[in-house]
Amino acid sequence: MGLLGVLLASLIAGRLFSFFMQKQSKRLVNRKKESTVLGLLLASVSKPGSLLIFAAGLFSATMFLSLEVSETVDFDLAGFWTNVCRTIGILAGGWFIYRMIDIVEHFLVRWTSRTSTTLDDQLVPLVRKTLRIFVIIVAGLFIAGNVFKWDIAALLAGLGIGGLAFALAAKDMLANLFGSVTIFADRPFQMGDRIRVKGHDGEVVEVGFRSTKILTLSGHLVTLPNAVVANEAVENVSRRPYIKRSLELTVTYDTTPEKLARAVEIVKEMLAGRSEHFPPDRPGRVHFTDFNAVSLGISVTYWYTPPEWEGYLQFSHDFNMELLKRFNDEGIEFAFPTQTLYLHEAGTSEA
Repeated sequence: MGLLGVLLASLIAGRLFSFFMQKQSKRLVNRKKESTVLGLLLASVSKPGSLLIFAAGLFSATMFLSLEVSETVDFDLAGFWTNVCRTIGILAGGWFIYRMIDIVEHFLVRWTSRTSTTLDDQLVPLVRKTLRIFVIIVAGLFIAGNVFKWDIAALLAGLGIGGLAFALAAKDMLANLFGSVTIFADRPFQMGDRIRVKGHDGEVVEVGFRSTKILTLSGHLVTLPNAVVANEAVENVSRRPYIKRSLELTVTYDTTPEKLARAVEIVKEMLAGRSEHFPPDRPGRVHFTDFNAVSLGISVTYWYTPPEWEGYLQFSHDFNMELLKRFNDEGIEFAFPTQTLYLHEAGTSEA
């Protein structure tokens, strides 16, 4: 009855402690931003604290039990009971540290929100997972060494040999891991950027420890290993300062020099009227450049800003429509591939 009472009291005390901590945590988090960290701290200690109270109650219950066994039985019941209580207590402490990682995540989110790149946002869940795995491993080793008295040095030595064999078998996985570190360090792109890599052109939707996912322009989701992305040339289309267009206008060979000069002047007028869409140091260029096989060539080059694809398409559409209309009004004819065939009729010979 004493054991039952202690266990029941510890469970009730743990539940009350957890309820009180969670209630205070919600109140602090919702009240103001300055109390968020304290609220997260109370939330982290609520359930592990309840488990620690249960471990303390379980240990104190030994005062109501006689844990001595017969000398003929090779089993230390008292030591086993103590180890169970210590294990639960260590698990409670490890659980608390595990949940404290939420506070680290809170500060990481605040830090990444201040940067312009969104690639940092992908780093937060990766750091969170890594820290949690680390806490689980350390807690397991601590229990093995301090509760069960295992030889941790020998265990780690064995893991080292096994880890070497694992590393040799999983070299591709490790290469991808180091590739992800390279991507996060160099930041060749950020989330949402349009990139070209390894023949794929699309938007970056996710960067993980092993792979980078790209949503191509055709709507397909492509997953590339980070080792490949880190070693390939990555073309970041989203970071271009402008969109360059090189247009080759061709007019017929019967165009007079006056009309050809007028054609160049028309294009220059059109570019000057759209100067707000060009960089100050790149106003657009127009030159009579080539005597082609079937046409006279006029080279037109401009750099459209801002580098937005939809805006560029509409700009080029309006430019082409005005160019076609003005050339037609001036009687300037566009050339197209033609071939003139001369037939010679041979004279008849007289006998």
